[in-house]
Amino acid sequence: MAANKYVSNIKVIDHPVEAVYATLSDFKNLSAYLNADVLSAISEKVPQVQIRNFESDHDSCRFEIGSFGKAEIRIVERTPPTTIKIQGAGGIPMELTFWIQLLPKEADQTKMRLTLHAEMGMMVKMMVGNKLETGLDKLADSLAMLPYGSLAD
Repeated sequence: MAANKYVSNIKVIDHPVEAVYATLSDFKNLSAYLNADVLSAISEKVPQVQIRNFESDHDSCRFEIGSFGKAEIRIVERTPPTTIKIQGAGGIPMELTFWIQLLPKEADQTKMRLTLHAEMGMMVKMMVGNKLETGLDKLADSLAMLPYGSLAD
């Protein structure tokens, strides 16, 4: 399997880096945002990504994704307040490592970039490879719009 690297565009978030890090480094905060309506909207926009049965704790998220079955992503390393390293497990058809990188831009702004390293077979790459970069940018857009002040409280 070949390793592939995908990098999102840099997003600017109108919150201090500490607030952004506190929210993103605890997967329990995603449960407040990823409710049934949001998951349904994702499934409508990307029919092959039917996300169901989402649950999370401090370090991991578990969910069912389309025909791939149960999947999990887990925070494996935290470097406050700049880096969160995540790895995939379960029914994800590739080995993946994902970084959320944060840098203070100003006192009340944060620059964020997402980087994905995915090892996948040729067949999987042909199916999803070109969609990963677009998906990574959409994920970065979504993360940039989270209500950081209210989720990390």
